[in-house]
Amino acid sequence: MAEIFLPCLCLVTDRYQCVNRPLEEVVAQAVKSGAGMVQLREKDLPAGQLLALARRLRHITLGKALLFVNDRIDVALACEADGVQLGEEGLPLDAARGVAGERLILGRSVHSVEGARTAEAEGADLLTVGTIFRTQTHPGADVAGVGLLERVRDAVDIPFLAIGGVDSTNIDKVMGSGASGAAVITAITRSADPEAATTELAEKMKGSWVNASISVLERPA
Repeated sequence: MAEIFLPCLCLVTDRYQCVNRPLEEVVAQAVKSGAGMVQLREKDLPAGQLLALARRLRHITLGKALLFVNDRIDVALACEADGVQLGEEGLPLDAARGVAGERLILGRSVHSVEGARTAEAEGADLLTVGTIFRTQTHPGADVAGVGLLERVRDAVDIPFLAIGGVDSTNIDKVMGSGASGAAVITAITRSADPEAATTELAEKMKGSWVNASISVLERPA
């Protein structure tokens, strides 16, 4: 099983949000500039096309960033991805582990402290927690705010990424609330310069992670 290096900036793909640029081009720029994980999430693609795209992204990310596939364990295994991201109502984690064994990191998307606790107890390796801020891709989603991150931080021991409207203006709040990183879409894909946008996000994430770690260490007992 691959190792997750923290803090982690994850690019979640959406080829419709790439401003008429090839998805592979945007992914390559993000990986080059500090994205430590790419989650392939193209739900409308049939399996054959999804696998072909996954293999192209595996070529881009290999040795540089983790590659996760959303929901499709079969595609993740076939393209030799590092992990699979399962929805909160998706495949049970024990069933996923039975298929993937130790070949894949199992991520679970959650929207509550209870969901986070359950996912950890059932064997998730990594959580994605949201929706934290208002987001262009899910405009009608309930917004939890960073308070949810603080509660999840106090409830589980496994790493978790924040998702939903995270960008360079608020990633410091995300990291200061205990997240191990962030998953973003449009903050990178819709940027006029995905490379520069990723660099800025990664640098702010790492700076806030250091500051958050120091503040925890200095907190009175």
